[in-house]
Amino acid sequence: MKRVAITRALPEAEATAERLRELGAEPIIAPLLTIVPCAYDTNIDGAQALIFTSINGVRAFPAIREAQDKIILTVGDATAAAARAAGHKDVRSADGDVASLTALAKATLDPAKGKIIHIAGEHIAGDLAGELQRAGYQIERRTAYAAVQASVLPPQLTEALDIVLFYSARAAEAFLALGAPNAAQLTAACMSPGVAEKAAKTNWKRIIVAPAPREDDLLRVTLQE
Repeated sequence: MKRVAITRALPEAEATAERLRELGAEPIIAPLLTIVPCAYDTNIDGAQALIFTSINGVRAFPAIREAQDKIILTVGDATAAAARAAGHKDVRSADGDVASLTALAKATLDPAKGKIIHIAGEHIAGDLAGELQRAGYQIERRTAYAAVQASVLPPQLTEALDIVLFYSARAAEAFLALGAPNAAQLTAACMSPGVAEKAAKTNWKRIIVAPAPREDDLLRVTLQE
């Protein structure tokens, strides 16, 4: 049975652990990030749409009733499911990455119908705002949470492991900053090429990348390797 370390933040790490158990692996929960809410402006008057690029953004947005008439765009299906569960009505998923989300926004929204508000974390991948601004859209980024890197290595990451899962570049950076123990004997399983690029700054036994930035794809290639 493969021992798979999960470095993503709680509570999502627990859901991933359950999926790994169902797939016949032994999950080791070892978060390298902690999600910390930020105070921010939740007024969405004049917005035609909201963008969420993570489940954490959905969780950090309290003004569900005020957003009932807004289009909700999400980077992937898991974030879309979280938005629907929170009570949003018109939810549309890009089912991919920032590039596919940008394309969905351009295909869905009209620059003349109002601004777009991105409910985001302190650190974001890609240049969503820049791409949409260059296409004539007004977009505001609201920082709703921060993903704080661990200052001490979780002891679980020094145990005997086979695979380390990285869902974000920030988690990969944290692992390297904390010494990347035993990396040469481990496989790094990465959600996207951007995450793999960060992980590759140390020597691993192997690096594998999900064929699409979805958990199903990541876990499938992880357990096939």
